[in-house]
Amino acid sequence: MAARTSVDIASHPLTAWNGPLGLPDFARIRDEDFAPAFDAALAVHEAEIEAIASSEEPPTVENTLVALELSGEALSRVSAVFWCRAGAHTNETIQKLEREISPSMARHYSRIFMNERLFRRIDALYGARAELHLDKEASRVLEKTWKRFVRGGAKLTEQGKKRLAEINEELAELGARFGQNVLADESKWALFLNESDLDGVPDSLKSAMAEAAESRGKPGQYAVTLSRSIAEPFLATSSRRDLRETVLEAFLRRGDNEGETNNAEIVRRTLALRAEKAKLLGYENYAAYKLDDTMAKTPDAVMQLLKPVWDKAREKAAEDEKELSRIAAAEGHNHPIAAWDWRYYAEKLRAERFAFDEGTLKPYLSLENVIAAAFDVAGRLFGLTFEEKPGIPAWHEDVRVFVVKNADGSERGLFLADYFNRPSKRSGAWMSSLQSGYRLGGGKKPVIYNVMNFAKPPKGKPALLSVDDARTLFHEFGHALHGLLSEVTWPSISGTSVARDFVELPSQLFEHWFTVPEVLARHARHVETREPMPAELVEKMRAARNFNAGFATVEFTASALVDMAFHARAEAPEDPLGFEEEVLNDLQKPAAIPMRHRTPHFLHVFSGDGYSAGYYSYMWSEVLDADAFQAFEETGNPFNPEIAERLRRHIYAAGGSEDPEELYKAFRGRLPSPDAMMQKKGLV
Repeated sequence: MAARTSVDIASHPLTAWNGPLGLPDFARIRDEDFAPAFDAALAVHEAEIEAIASSEEPPTVENTLVALELSGEALSRVSAVFWCRAGAHTNETIQKLEREISPSMARHYSRIFMNERLFRRIDALYGARAELHLDKEASRVLEKTWKRFVRGGAKLTEQGKKRLAEINEELAELGARFGQNVLADESKWALFLNESDLDGVPDSLKSAMAEAAESRGKPGQYAVTLSRSIAEPFLATSSRRDLRETVLEAFLRRGDNEGETNNAEIVRRTLALRAEKAKLLGYENYAAYKLDDTMAKTPDAVMQLLKPVWDKAREKAAEDEKELSRIAAAEGHNHPIAAWDWRYYAEKLRAERFAFDEGTLKPYLSLENVIAAAFDVAGRLFGLTFEEKPGIPAWHEDVRVFVVKNADGSERGLFLADYFNRPSKRSGAWMSSLQSGYRLGGGKKPVIYNVMNFAKPPKGKPALLSVDDARTLFHEFGHALHGLLSEVTWPSISGTSVARDFVELPSQLFEHWFTVPEVLARHARHVETREPMPAELVEKMRAARNFNAGFATVEFTASALVDMAFHARAEAPEDPLGFEEEVLNDLQKPAAIPMRHRTPHFLHVFSGDGYSAGYYSYMWSEVLDADAFQAFEETGNPFNPEIAERLRRHIYAAGGSEDPEELYKAFRGRLPSPDAMMQKKGLV
């Protein structure tokens, strides 16, 4: 980055955080503040690292490991606000800076991990660890720090370090471009319709489509956007087959259109660089590199989980496809079931089997009801309460701010929630933090946020959620609790800083409480009458939980298998999209079920490195979460206080303080088998 006007980083609004409740003062933060703040914060961090590395004192835990953990606070604060904005409320200025900042940050951290003097100090501590008499948590932090430096290139030759730094920098730039291209395709596409085009579409979806059209300058019309919260319900309810085809094709072509937003070359280059990086660091392939620090450990272990599930899911989907064809034929349609037909006829099959459809449930699942349910469960399990503070400015006017308190009334942290879709927000749902919670150096309280993409209702109307939307809210709130409940000393192992295939356990486990009968009885109330959801409808919804399980499991597992196939190769494919097709053909993927994430818009894997060779981790964690909830079910009490306390201590509060296998065994007494997960999915 070119030099910018210097700033006083100590008093800057991006680092001083003088806003209400100790938040950043978002009302004072301007887009143009980020670039000079990054320059200043990077310089401060560089000086802190130099002071540690050049110390003439013998290395100690205090002057090296603690100092390293507490360094970079200004940079962490600027980064936290910036990446929040880049994902949840971006614009051209932020995107331009993202393309600069991503490689600059990669370059900065490469210099740290390849700093010979700093690594010598860490290596000396690691070599003497048996004599240091560290507690379990500090010992783990030292081990993980040493490994992070080694995996960051600390032991490479000078030539190897130079090349690895170049690779990291280019990968960061490619990831930023990939995500921006997908967002561009999503935000610029909309299908504007009139009332006469909406046969079969329920009123709740019409309202969301009207709001989407008005926000895009087309009042009086209805817009199908590429937000899942609009596109998927439209595919499930619209009787217009031609429109369903148009919508699904646009959805699947994100990142795969003609022009500058096409991601094919970015994917090819990304895979090539990852393969080269793995070889530099001594691994057979990139999957082996990524899995080395996970529960799975090896690509073979991942495949041993995925392949049996894939085979069962294909069988289940084939049975369901016959039923969908039967319903279509009864309506006089003899065409094969296409991808844009599946959800539509699946809804009809659901109505036939269970005598209800999604539209029947939505009035009982208002956003406010589901938020209250999630907060209630957190209170009953962990003693937390959430007090909303209206009027606190954040990165967008839709963001809601809550003070989180412990059972004794003491403040635990802050929770921010951003629920509605908009063109400036990337797709999907996620949890992140403005600040992690830890005790070291005086400590910090967690500031955690959730981002969703629910369809925004017209002003004055309630937002009505689908069952999948409600589960998504519970899922991301489970992640939020993982951050809020963290009780560790060291920042680097706080909250969700755990193995990738363990991080989804707290979130997927929390989903189970959404359908606990007493939770539904208390919170699933009709948006107009306030009457509880009828018992028979509750029972139908629970009975239908595994409906369409073949479809859902095929679309997910196809994406996980392609991700693993890409990264388990020693050499990257020259034509990744052709390779994707080849893998799916070998797997005999049903033609009527697309991947959940096609390669050109697979943000988990190519917009950054988070889930590369790691998309399987949702299913790995699902093995854990199905077994973990059984611990409660076995007692007949979904809020059993003894088990809830073990869950809090060993899963939600423990962060990365111990090996995840040991944490799970401390909670459950043993490791699980995949059987409970297969039963939960309805595949056995």
